[in-house]
Amino acid sequence: MSDSTEVAVIGGGVMGLATAWELTRRGMKPVVFDRFARGHHQGASHGATRNFNNAYDEEHYLDLLMRAREGWDALGQPDGEPLLRLHGLVTHGDADIVAIGQRLIERGIHAEILTAGEASSRWSGMRFSDEVLFSRDAGVARASAALGELERRIVAAGGEVRWETPVARIDDTDEGVDIVLDDGRVRADVVVVTVGAWTERMLPGIRLPRLEVTEEFPAHFTPARGSAWPSFNHYVDTDRHPATVYGMPTPGEGVKVGFHRAGDLVDPDARPHAVTRAHALAAYVREWLPGLDPASAVPISCTYTSTDDSAFVLDRRGRVVVGAGFSGHGFKFAPGVGATLADLAIDPSALAAAPFRLP
Repeated sequence: MSDSTEVAVIGGGVMGLATAWELTRRGMKPVVFDRFARGHHQGASHGATRNFNNAYDEEHYLDLLMRAREGWDALGQPDGEPLLRLHGLVTHGDADIVAIGQRLIERGIHAEILTAGEASSRWSGMRFSDEVLFSRDAGVARASAALGELERRIVAAGGEVRWETPVARIDDTDEGVDIVLDDGRVRADVVVVTVGAWTERMLPGIRLPRLEVTEEFPAHFTPARGSAWPSFNHYVDTDRHPATVYGMPTPGEGVKVGFHRAGDLVDPDARPHAVTRAHALAAYVREWLPGLDPASAVPISCTYTSTDDSAFVLDRRGRVVVGAGFSGHGFKFAPGVGATLADLAIDPSALAAAPFRLP
């Protein structure tokens, strides 16, 4: 195979597909390459739900969140239901919820502080020990549905998504970027690389921040009948629990609960798929989520690719644009990330927010 394209995207997870979709919105016809089959579970984009968590007080994340929200809204209701299910988010524990709430209000995003008693009366399946930040403009992103709609739109606009097409390497030259495949080469003017846990292997010539790949094991738990569930963040006492806890309802599967960035370091090509922290997660559920059955866990394996400060990498070197290090909290930002990476691909002088730039 030997052909050419204006812009290629390597990596067909949510960030790559969001970038390709954004490029089609600007009149381009990108080609996406992914080494795995459609719907695979090898990366970080599979599964039905992701937390649409808006509880940030840093301006660069709030800017990206606003841009992402425009993209989510533009994707519409592909199956009669929005891709964002806004049932609300509660944030509690060791976090400055007053500062976070004020930043959200300044952006025109709903936020209110509830007492522990008020929160318990609304969500009887949860336990609270102090004040709670509630935002009704949050909830979950329908992850697998989003991937399908992004691909549909890319193809409808004349782009391509080539599944089961491994890229051996990329060669950035003065004339363009050569994408080396098993059966030939494709020449692109610009390449966007969004390969998650494989970023360092795909880009050995680019100076990247340290990227730590871990295998994480959130789990779905069975809720009591009739209980209402928001999405949630709990900044726990880490002397008692391994890490911050997040969760959300997934219709038909239960309530997903997980520790944020508590997994073991792994080689993404040799993940052990051996469940870790299961007893600790069940203990957390038993203590803080009395509306769930702690013995009902159905674990899910996924990868995090994390920078030391959990900031994303959105930058360009030569003809190569890099999107990486989404650190377990990137999915909700995907349309905003895609728009930013598209900016970088189209305009060599474009810049992402300073915290997202390469060293």
